[in-house]
Amino acid sequence: MAKKAKKLGRLNLKEMRGLINKKAGIEIAHSLSEDNPTNVRRWIPTGSRWLDSIICKGKLAGIPVGKVVEIAGQESTGKSYMAAQIAANAQKMGIDVVYFDSESAIDSTFLEKTGCCLGDTPPDDMGWFMYTQAHSVETVLETIEELLGTNDNSMLFIWDSVAQTPCLTDIEGDFNPQSTMALKPRILSKGVQKLTQPIANTQSTLLVLNQLKTNITSNIAEAMTTPWFTPGGKALSYTYSLRMWLTSRKAKASFVTDDNGFRVGSEVKVTLKKSRFGTQGRQCTFKILWGGADIAIQDEESWYEAVKISDSIQQSGAWYALCYEDGTIEKFQASRWKEKIQDEKFRNRILQLMDEEIIMRFEKKEGKAEDFYDIDGDEAETA
Repeated sequence: MAKKAKKLGRLNLKEMRGLINKKAGIEIAHSLSEDNPTNVRRWIPTGSRWLDSIICKGKLAGIPVGKVVEIAGQESTGKSYMAAQIAANAQKMGIDVVYFDSESAIDSTFLEKTGCCLGDTPPDDMGWFMYTQAHSVETVLETIEELLGTNDNSMLFIWDSVAQTPCLTDIEGDFNPQSTMALKPRILSKGVQKLTQPIANTQSTLLVLNQLKTNITSNIAEAMTTPWFTPGGKALSYTYSLRMWLTSRKAKASFVTDDNGFRVGSEVKVTLKKSRFGTQGRQCTFKILWGGADIAIQDEESWYEAVKISDSIQQSGAWYALCYEDGTIEKFQASRWKEKIQDEKFRNRILQLMDEEIIMRFEKKEGKAEDFYDIDGDEAETA
C-alpha cells in the first residue's frame, strides 16, 4: 500500500515549486513573474527589418531565442541564405552556431559573404561557427541533445534541410520507399518533442529549414486551399513557435535580373504560416541576391513598399511627397529610392513610419486588414 504524503498545510508558491522540482529531479516549475524559459528575452535579426517588424505583435523582433522555428520555401527562394544571415547575426550576439547541412551545398565563401565568422578562435564577443554534415535524422537529434547538455552557452542549431536528411534505416536499406514509410516523421516527432524543453531551458534555438512541395491530391478543393505541404509529418508543425513560408511573388516576376538579363536573385513573399506571437498570416516581401558578386537581402529597398501605404506619403504621377512631423515636405521618385534612403534625415523618417505603420497600427487594429495580410492583392497565394 502506497505511503500517504504528510500534510504540510497550505503551501505558498515558492514551497510548491520547490516540492515539484524536487519530485521531478530537474527545475520544471517556474515563477511567471520572474524570468523563465517560456519568455522570449532575445530575438535574432533576420536581415530584413520589414520581416522583423511583423513577427511579434507590438515590437521589432526576429527569430525567437529559446524556441523551435521553421523556414520553408520553394526552390531558389533563398532559404539557405536567410539561414546563413541569421547565423551571422547570432554570432554577433555571442550565440554559438551549429550548421547541419544535408544537401552538401554550403561552402565557406558563401558563408563569409553573409558575414559568418568561420575561424576556430572567433573574437571574445562573438559565438563560434561549427559546420557538420547531416548524416542522418538520428545523428542530428542526438548531436543537438549532447551539445545542449554540455555547452553552457546559448546556441543556434540550423538544420538545412530536414526534408533531405535520411533516417538510418534509409541509409542502411534498399531504395524501396515503402520499407521505411512514415518512419522518419515518427522519429522527428519524438526527437523534437524531447528537445523542446532543453532548448528553452538553455536559451538556445532550433531553426529548421524545409521544402514546400506541391500537394498532389485528387480533391480539387484541397488542392486549391492547400497547394503546398512540408515533409516531416504534421506532428512536427505543433512544435514550431514560428513558421515562415517563402514563395515566389505572383504579382511580379519571381527572379531578379541584372542589366544583361542574367538571374542574380529572387523576389520572395514571406507568409507567417504560424506565429505564437499574435501575427499569424502577416506578409512581407523582399529581394534576395545570390547569383552575383553580392549575397544579400535588399533590405532597404523593401522599405519603400512597406511604407507607401502611409498617409504621410502622397503620390502625384511619378513623384512622391514625404511629410515630416514638423510639416515640411520632401519630394522624391521611386526610381531614386536607393540613393535617397542614404540621407540620414530621410532614412530616420522612413524608419519611424515603418514602426508606426507596420508595428503600431497592426497592434491597434487601425486601417484595412489587407494592408497587413495581403501583399499581392487578389493574386495572393494561399500557403
